Amino acid sequence: MSHVFYAARQALRHHASGGNVLIFATVLALVVANIPGLNTLYNDFWNQPMRLQIGDFNVLSHAGHPMTVLQFINDALMAVFFFSIGLEIKREVLVGELSSFRQALLPIMGAIGGMIVPVGLYLALAAGSDYADGAAIPMATDIAFSLGVLALLGSRVPVSLKIFLTTLAVVDDIGGIIVIAAFYSSHIDMAFIGYAAVGLAVLLVGGGFLKIQSKFFYVLIGGIVWFLFLNSGIHPTIAGVLVAFCVPSVPVYAPEKYIKKIRSSIRNFNEEEDDVLSRRTILNHEQMDWLKQIESASDKVISPLQDLEDSLHPVINYLIIPLFAFANAGIYLLDMNPMMVLSGISLAIIVGLVIGKFVGILLFSWLTVRMKLAPMPEGSDWKMVAAISMLGGIGFTVSLFIANLSFGDMGEAGVALLNDSKVGIVAGSLLSGVIGYGLLSRFLPQAPDASAEDED
Repeated sequence: MSHVFYAARQALRHHASGGNVLIFATVLALVVANIPGLNTLYNDFWNQPMRLQIGDFNVLSHAGHPMTVLQFINDALMAVFFFSIGLEIKREVLVGELSSFRQALLPIMGAIGGMIVPVGLYLALAAGSDYADGAAIPMATDIAFSLGVLALLGSRVPVSLKIFLTTLAVVDDIGGIIVIAAFYSSHIDMAFIGYAAVGLAVLLVGGGFLKIQSKFFYVLIGGIVWFLFLNSGIHPTIAGVLVAFCVPSVPVYAPEKYIKKIRSSIRNFNEEEDDVLSRRTILNHEQMDWLKQIESASDKVISPLQDLEDSLHPVINYLIIPLFAFANAGIYLLDMNPMMVLSGISLAIIVGLVIGKFVGILLFSWLTVRMKLAPMPEGSDWKMVAAISMLGGIGFTVSLFIANLSFGDMGEAGVALLNDSKVGIVAGSLLSGVIGYGLLSRFLPQAPDASAEDED
């Protein structure tokens, strides 16, 4: 590609580095969950009730009952994660890879294939079983893990392939959001839905007509909308996405006006003597005002959407997602029959992730290029695209999330299915990552020898 969007560069940097923390949290959860004595504390901790109470009103309550620590992570903190996803989707549609239909079509079609084929394979293997409701588990691609694998290969990976995988994962997230909204909602309370709609309308009016730039406004009203969704029967993570779509992407100052503002303020400094400025350690009132004008203008040239997305990236990648993984990836393996991985729900998930995602992404991408609907990623060939398609089978975070939604409320039977599904998710994601890395390592061009270049 002739250029790389700033948005894509930001996503690549944040997600790739966050993948290392995610891997550490996952390994730590597996270790702690299998140490006798410590695993009891680990499991009991997540079932402790949480309260944020004002009088008799508990903000962290659902249907009159306090949320457990695990529910708080999965329903509240993950709503923040999906809020970030919503901001990312809106930004990509406006100025990123999804803003150009032809440019976005290849990863969109790859993502569609990467959702349809895994679900089809899962349903074929799960037909007539008690775990057929988990068909959406292998349809996700974990952007942090997959870009973390690409980061291991450094400059050998063409930027076009990184953008292809990033965009594909974003479209996967859209598919996951639709599935959660459509299939993982319980009894709907229309009164709460009505109140939530009013909250969303307030956000739209505040951002669209009143041009409110304050992040506090969107966080406060968004928190109220989240609580209403939590008690409405619609999964509260959907609130995060809808609130994100209401955050304005237009700044108060256009770049041209911003440049004029700061030039005017800096010109005041230029009029002072250099030796005076070099000796001064305490600013006078006029100089403080000039700097505050620059600071205010800088705040107003960044839209709330970009500001919130940038602020949330470290929180999401270094706290929320690793905490989610630590809470949900703890699998007790000491009494597990190794053959269990090759049967039941574990096998269905592994086949969906490793084979389904690979075949679906590669096949639909090949058909799109073959029909001349979109070009190949620049600097790549089908071997490289095949390797990227294999990385699409790393479905860790959203797959675990959907598994919890599928089996978390089924009692003892659900506990067993959830544990087996976690085994399948971890095994399938690990296989996809290792195979994808091996294929990329073999098919990517070798990086230039820096020492040889220095000698030349």
